[in-house]
Amino acid sequence: LIPEWNDLLYKGEWKAANDRLHATNNFPEITGRICPAPCEHGCVLNINQEPVTIRENEVAITEKAFAEGYIKPNPPMTRTGKKVAVIGSGPAGMAAADLLNKSGHTVTLYEKDERAGGLLRFGIPDFKLSKAVVERRLSLMEQEGVQIITGVHIGKNVPLAEIIDNHD
Repeated sequence: LIPEWNDLLYKGEWKAANDRLHATNNFPEITGRICPAPCEHGCVLNINQEPVTIRENEVAITEKAFAEGYIKPNPPMTRTGKKVAVIGSGPAGMAAADLLNKSGHTVTLYEKDERAGGLLRFGIPDFKLSKAVVERRLSLMEQEGVQIITGVHIGKNVPLAEIIDNHD
């Protein structure tokens, strides 16, 4: 949907651009900072002029959306009654927990380290991805109903059977 949200941005429709961007990207404020953006090099505009700055546009749209209050906690209206454990709070775990929560499941995100975020927190330098950006997104997920439990190394200090028993 890149052409769509870029067009909305071009027209100054920031809220609509944010909504369209989030339709296919859980964390554009993160991807806009860390993605190597091969799509920019593949942009047809790159033939004769500068390509569209997709990464920068993602960050600009999302940061304005946070500043203007367009992005706020939006917990699911109803819960399915199903409980899900997501083990590992890196980008994939965060995305899985976010989507499962939005689908109405009760989600617990487990992390072995003392803070959630996995690679985003411990593998990417702060100059590339501020940990405040990661914290802001994790906080939003918690406000939407995702429970985040850190310091739990499944199979080491907590048996897998215990996690399964708690998520039947």
